[in-house]
Amino acid sequence: MNRLTPDMLLRAYAYGVFPMAEGRLDPAIHWIEPEHRGVIPLDSFHVPRRLARTVRHGVYDVRCNSDFVATIRGCADSAPGRRDTWINRSIESLHTRLHEMGFAHSIEAWQGDDLVGGLYGIALGGAFFGESMFSRARDASKVALVHLVARLRIGRFSLLDAQFVTDHLAQFGAHEISREAYRERLAVALGTAAQFPVELSLSSVAAAMQSTTQTS
Repeated sequence: MNRLTPDMLLRAYAYGVFPMAEGRLDPAIHWIEPEHRGVIPLDSFHVPRRLARTVRHGVYDVRCNSDFVATIRGCADSAPGRRDTWINRSIESLHTRLHEMGFAHSIEAWQGDDLVGGLYGIALGGAFFGESMFSRARDASKVALVHLVARLRIGRFSLLDAQFVTDHLAQFGAHEISREAYRERLAVALGTAAQFPVELSLSSVAAAMQSTTQTS
């Protein structure tokens, strides 16, 4: 366990596998490569109308990488309907080191001095591996996801890996593709010279999302 390094973790992502633990207190790391992989399309990302209004009105102060540690811990904490998570101490430490190396990023929703939601993931080439999200206020994690997709579109990313499709993600257009199709898309994405934009204005987010589908 102690021999696992951030570089080894990056190679695992590039191969198509990702780490998970059975629970927060479980020290073991398991390598996952699903037969069907969840992805979120960047070119046809669905933004519900009410959520689009929330984003435009700037209900939350959305920041990038201002407190990665608090964000990953928010994702790791238990919550209503979620007593345990797959982020153990080793995964938290490794992802924090990837953040320090410039590979892991957090998108955070703030209300004043309170972090009320957000998400984090790993950027590698033109692929972004979405790891986890959390919300302590209405639509906070959804707003963070919209801001993430805007950054990925502007930065010319081609793959947003969601790992698994949930009802929460399906409303945005998340769907499953086969392991073989995922590997093909991953190979293309890793060969793309993308750039993750940390600083992004609300007007730039709105412009980046203008062409996406909005539903009632």
